[in-house]
Amino acid sequence: MNMERQGPSIRIYDARRADPPEVAALRCRSISEFPQEAEVIVSEILGAVRERGDAALVEYTRRFDCPGFTADQIAVSPEEIERAYTEVEGEWLAALRQAIASVRRFHEQHVPESWLEEHEGTRLGQRVRPLDSVGMHIPGFSAPLYSSIYMLAVPAAVAGVERLALATPPRKDGSVAATMLVAAAECGVREVYRVGGAQAVAAFAYGTQTVNRVDKVVGPGNVYVVLAKRAVFGLVGIDSLTGPSESLIIADESADPVLVAVDLLSQAEHTGDNAVFLLTTSMELANAVNAEMEQLLQETPRAELAAQSLSAHGAVVLVSDLEAALSLSNDIAPEHLQLMVAEPTVALNGVRHAGCIFVGPHSPVPLGDYAAGPSHVLPTNGTARFSSPVTVQDFVKVSSIVWASEKTLKELGPGVEILAEGEGLPGHAEAIRRRRG
Repeated sequence: MNMERQGPSIRIYDARRADPPEVAALRCRSISEFPQEAEVIVSEILGAVRERGDAALVEYTRRFDCPGFTADQIAVSPEEIERAYTEVEGEWLAALRQAIASVRRFHEQHVPESWLEEHEGTRLGQRVRPLDSVGMHIPGFSAPLYSSIYMLAVPAAVAGVERLALATPPRKDGSVAATMLVAAAECGVREVYRVGGAQAVAAFAYGTQTVNRVDKVVGPGNVYVVLAKRAVFGLVGIDSLTGPSESLIIADESADPVLVAVDLLSQAEHTGDNAVFLLTTSMELANAVNAEMEQLLQETPRAELAAQSLSAHGAVVLVSDLEAALSLSNDIAPEHLQLMVAEPTVALNGVRHAGCIFVGPHSPVPLGDYAAGPSHVLPTNGTARFSSPVTVQDFVKVSSIVWASEKTLKELGPGVEILAEGEGLPGHAEAIRRRRG
């Protein structure tokens, strides 16, 4: 039997000889399939916002968020943002500013630059320019996720984006949490809209009477937001199609089971569908971690959501050695990867696919979630195999430059004519021939 035991918090699988079916399934996760019903709903929302603008935003916001919502509440006024500063604690504001400064320092190291080089009279290069405008969608879920604001807005601002807008759903009384408004203001966001979900994505893509359209829509959300972003891609840019948060820990017998348990639990408490995995070479550690989590679940205020994630989307997998753990981890390509092993450098060198890698016992995921520096907006559901975290590069565009000399045209022209004729494009060849004389 592959499953060693079933505790109330998380399952333990033995993959030391062969993958159980549940472990094999971890290797082929994706977000390519969506419920048909959700696709129909999103299509209707997008069409309604495109045709009716603010009226559709009011209708959906009343239905999903705030029953008494009106059109004049869509835009948050500068006075409301200023007033929000009086509603936050000074200690919280200091912590926010410290985190923003740390994130800014990280991203300032990675600003791409324009360049132009000359060779025998021909100049080639690229011109890097920031996007004109970016719209951030930040969901409310069960808590104000202000950290996602600066994790997106700061790299955008560092890139030089002049117009940053925020869309977030109002609470039932029509308000937006003061912490959200202050976080936005601290990042230079001057447009804030009380609207969330697929309708917010639609408003940013098409524009309404109140919401100005943008060039790129970024930020997390549920399946409806993901589908909306996919639908408007091409009309606007998007960052990625993200799924629920996920975390994977590789740990050996040297790891502290209390810290491993705390870290798994911290990543299981978001929305109840978060994936959390532990790959370990030690059955003793696996049992100790499971026991610790069962105890911790009695103490955490978000026990119901965490228990749901652990039981439905969590797994402890026993592997034969570190190499096997890294192989499985690379196939899973997790959003967050923690290395809690005796030789972390060796493990780090074996990682090929992961959104963000946290090395050693002093690097828990929440440090990266809030203040370490890199953006916490990361690829999920195995997409770390081919995509990257949000960086400054997500908020710039590059134009290639070709400034040829007469000499270069004469040298390359004959070959271009041959290649163009070979593809059946005589007009291309003629454009070269006329210049060569």
